Amino acid sequence: MSWRFVSKIAMGDYDAVIIGHSQFEKIPISKERQERQLNEEIVTLTRIIQMMKEENGESWAIKKMEIFKENLRTRLQRLIDEERKDDLLTFEQLGVDYLFVDEAHAYKSAYTYSKMRNVAGIGQSKSQRAADMGMKCQYLQEINKSRGVTFATGTPLSNSMSELFVMQRYLQPDVLKKTKLHFFDKWAATFGDTVSSLEINPEGSGYRIKSRFSKFHNLPEVLCFDGGLRKPY
Repeated sequence: MSWRFVSKIAMGDYDAVIIGHSQFEKIPISKERQERQLNEEIVTLTRIIQMMKEENGESWAIKKMEIFKENLRTRLQRLIDEERKDDLLTFEQLGVDYLFVDEAHAYKSAYTYSKMRNVAGIGQSKSQRAADMGMKCQYLQEINKSRGVTFATGTPLSNSMSELFVMQRYLQPDVLKKTKLHFFDKWAATFGDTVSSLEINPEGSGYRIKSRFSKFHNLPEVLCFDGGLRKPY
């Protein structure tokens, strides 16, 4: 991403600026927002861990969440210690007030914190692209009273059931928090079922019972979940 191009966006009076995904990702989000996001995730995980301890949750699940939390602390410290390499304008400084994202399924690989064990169908991949998009959406929703973002995709769900939760996290974080469904396990208990079935093991030498998060329930409610993915302008 050329600094001249970024400067034109900031200084110009454009109705719209159209750029590719790869170039959009090169526009940095401010270091302060990155630190704030990591701190918020740490606070959220701290609350989840406390809740699990009060409910006498299984020790392996609590330990899993503690590992997540420690990894976030490591990332936060690395970010604090990092020296800024250039003087590029940040996304917040460009004057962008609305974001239309085509082919939005490219950002579905956001990490989903869950204490579920050995259950397939829950996104566990980590994507810097998805994290960057999440922070940019968060910024625009802050300045536009929970609006300011539109996603367009023909495949909002393709690999895992948790992708719908990820999409709602981008577009409806305020609603998820209001309904106390911002922790995936609570969302999954409200809108999903875990189904166990017999399947051939990876070695092809026998069979095994595999549990998958693979069935929705309360479909009318999830489709009308404050407009669902049809976020109004």
